[in-house]
Amino acid sequence: MKNLLNIAPEVAQALKDGTPVVALESTIISHGMPFPKNLETALLLEQMIRENGAVPATIAVIDGIAKIGLSEAEITVLAQANSVQANSVMKLSRADLAICMAAGKMGATTVAATMILAHLAGIDVFATGGIGGVHKGAEDSFDISADLIELGKTAVTVVAAGPKAILDVPKTLEVLETQGVPVIAYGIDQVPAFWSRKSGIAAPLRMDSADEVAKAHLMRGQLGLSGGQLICNPIPQSAEIPASVLNPLIAQAVAEAEAAQINTKAVTPFLLQRLIDLTKGASLTANIALVRNNAALGARIAKAIAEERQL
Repeated sequence: MKNLLNIAPEVAQALKDGTPVVALESTIISHGMPFPKNLETALLLEQMIRENGAVPATIAVIDGIAKIGLSEAEITVLAQANSVQANSVMKLSRADLAICMAAGKMGATTVAATMILAHLAGIDVFATGGIGGVHKGAEDSFDISADLIELGKTAVTVVAAGPKAILDVPKTLEVLETQGVPVIAYGIDQVPAFWSRKSGIAAPLRMDSADEVAKAHLMRGQLGLSGGQLICNPIPQSAEIPASVLNPLIAQAVAEAEAAQINTKAVTPFLLQRLIDLTKGASLTANIALVRNNAALGARIAKAIAEERQL
């Protein structure tokens, strides 16, 4: 395993010392936001985690090596790569992680791949924007993100602003229930829907403190339960875009994707970019606000887990 994972010295020392560490994905850098906002956001997230008492570990595959903790130079390369040469960075999930590494290529990790590598490195908590899920029309396309299956397999607590609002949220929650994944709304009674604080769907579970989440994470380990927890952290109220504003735009973007026969891994990046255009940048601003909020909560949860282990 030592030959497969390259753990940055700061991250390795933190894990050795029991200092809290928070994993960050890299798809948000390469496929989730345009340059230079993606670079600014990636560095800002690392700073946010440090300010909340934890060590950041951005994860990606560079030249076939799974790197747990990236340098600023490596983050910059990821941020610029696809704007220089289209599709030069692979979008990695469970299915193609090993292939990218075996071929010595560069790849950005989705929620699923980040969970796998974080778990292998011994990291308990991962903060992201939103999870993938069941796409609208999945009853015909069967387009269901591997993120949901990974949450049922890999013991990492994932902090997100709920399922992305471009998805079929009720079906996404049904699949998570089938996989045995606790869906925990943080400080709210509804499942948040990424850019909006409320989806209109009652949360299966609610917790109001990082300590509660930490204790549940550790209890799952003691019970030998497979899979992680999904912590749905609502976007800050000042940054949200109401669902009533977004839903017609999402419907338009989905219709355009279907008309252009855009599918599989290309769907989410297309829809996110189209919504940036349709909202005149408001969705990007909201995206940055929510992922910063998730990074801060992720750090507090990681810190609480570390403190619980010391008791």
